Amino acid sequence: MNILLECKKMKKTGFYPAFIAGAILASCLPVINMAVRSELFTGLQQSPLRILLDENWTMMAMLNVLLIISGACIMYHTEYADNAAQKMQTLPIRESGIFFAKFILMIGMSIVVLATEAITFLFCSLHWFHTYDGLYTDLLKNFGYFFILLLPVVLLSLAISSAYSNMWISLGIGVVCVFAATMIASTNHFVLQIFPFALPLQVLTEATDKTVSQFLTASVLELLVIGIAELSFLRIRRALV
Repeated sequence: MNILLECKKMKKTGFYPAFIAGAILASCLPVINMAVRSELFTGLQQSPLRILLDENWTMMAMLNVLLIISGACIMYHTEYADNAAQKMQTLPIRESGIFFAKFILMIGMSIVVLATEAITFLFCSLHWFHTYDGLYTDLLKNFGYFFILLLPVVLLSLAISSAYSNMWISLGIGVVCVFAATMIASTNHFVLQIFPFALPLQVLTEATDKTVSQFLTASVLELLVIGIAELSFLRIRRALV
């Protein structure tokens, strides 16, 4: 019920158009890159998917993270407008239920974005490169990996947005975290690389099985920690009202 309510509330905002536009924008990057510099990439020896991911994924992942941050800000801006969130705190409504309904909706939109990008990579692979056995399997593995690493960003972005009634504070914190993530991505320190906003920048084709397992484990643990922290925050804030 909460999820359906959240879907209806978001219809009155720019939430859905923002995700659709963001998915299209990110998906245009590999197409434009290949259209302009196809001779450079088609001569490389790696698999088509790896070439495309190596050249495009960092920028696409950054756009995905910025899109999620913006989406989280939009979601909670509607709650804080006209003091709606403060009024709900006085009602017998579980704020945690509302929060996780937003989380599920954001997951759904993230799947839409990643699916759009996966279709674009498939198109580029088939149009500019030769097909090969395992292309579809590699595509599913990579984007399944990206999806799991994106979940902590979704949860943390919502948690930050829920803490501030001013949308611009939440957006500013998110943008700072993205810039920090871009600097972290160039390092080889695992402890820094598991920073939630840096996780989506990781690419499956460049990692060993051990590294992949470590990143997946870190992503799941971060989800648990952020989720517990958010539940504690909501209970404390409600108790203080």
